[in-house]
Amino acid sequence: MENEHSKSYYPFESDNGSNSENLNFHTKERPKRFRPKIGISMGDFNGIGIEVILKTLTDTRVLELCVPVIFGAARVFSHYKRLLNIDFTFQQHFLDDENLATSIHDQKINIVNCSSAKIEVEAGKITAEAGAGALAALEGATKAMQEGWIDALVTAPINKDNIQSETFNFPGHTEYLTEKFSTNKVKDSLMFLVHENLRVGVVTGHIPLHKVPEKVTEEAISSKLNLMLHSLKQDFGIPKPTVALLGLNPHAGENGLLGSEEKEIISPLIEKFRQKEHLVYGPFPSDGFFGAKEYEKFDGILAMYHDQGLIPFKTLAFNEGINFTAGLPVVRTSPDHGTAYGIAGKNSADESSFRNALFLAIDTVKSRIDFEITNQEKNQHKQRRKEERKRNRG
Repeated sequence: MENEHSKSYYPFESDNGSNSENLNFHTKERPKRFRPKIGISMGDFNGIGIEVILKTLTDTRVLELCVPVIFGAARVFSHYKRLLNIDFTFQQHFLDDENLATSIHDQKINIVNCSSAKIEVEAGKITAEAGAGALAALEGATKAMQEGWIDALVTAPINKDNIQSETFNFPGHTEYLTEKFSTNKVKDSLMFLVHENLRVGVVTGHIPLHKVPEKVTEEAISSKLNLMLHSLKQDFGIPKPTVALLGLNPHAGENGLLGSEEKEIISPLIEKFRQKEHLVYGPFPSDGFFGAKEYEKFDGILAMYHDQGLIPFKTLAFNEGINFTAGLPVVRTSPDHGTAYGIAGKNSADESSFRNALFLAIDTVKSRIDFEITNQEKNQHKQRRKEERKRNRG
């Protein structure tokens, strides 16, 4: 049965026009049935990643809405298909095929084999082979996005330990992809957790807690806040977003009694953004903010550190939340859970979070196109007004 959250992330319109009330894209500019190619990296194949991918792709809506391209190993999916008794068919490809981009079948689920290494599935176990397989899949999907023939990427969970190698020395997907897509304009990204209308970002991500205070600087907060504001406009279609900033210290510093960061850094920064007409508020004490459901009043919430934002988020949205990377020139989402080795291979994993991540990726691809079209129209309008004023003066 379809849950309420999957309804909220059911993208675009079906053939009978359902869900069209949620659309804001210009159909005159783009075919209604535009189906983006969505890359999926398989993650650690000894965890629950393959299971949630399989269960998600058996949803008949998926092929109506996108062209799925899985990067991984067909043998792994065949293994889990038999183990879990899931009906699943696919078109097989190989990463080294020079015609790969044009050979993707737009009416089938595609699997791109990313490595010729021997594969032994050991569900529930941490192995070097599973880490190497996860990395090969991620590198293959990243290459496809860099080449421009994949419109978005949904990453299945990895083990942050066994994936480490000479080419992957990062604490997670977010940092890896930020480096891979770094440009003169893109130097930072934002870990953004999403569930329905709850959106939580963090200033400091995967770092030890004792290092957090030194990283909570005006520059860092400003960078993440700008990324959040832009993402809420570009990716979520909110023209004038409201954002709450949480304090770093207990009770938001208690006017300096329990810490000075709120008075010296966070509050002055909020005032600077408000002077630029951004709807930014705070700093709020985290416990009271979530306890009193103040989060319901805001489009986005910026926490100062990882657990400050993720503990309440997962309490409210576990099994259905989405990890979205804001600030990249490409769209990347993932389920908000890990490898869950304890239930791997037992057909008990809940695919809701992965399904929502896939649907959000599809939505975001179109939202970014809408945003670009709208900006082009605004610029054209400004140019026409400028030319009219010039003619009138003449």
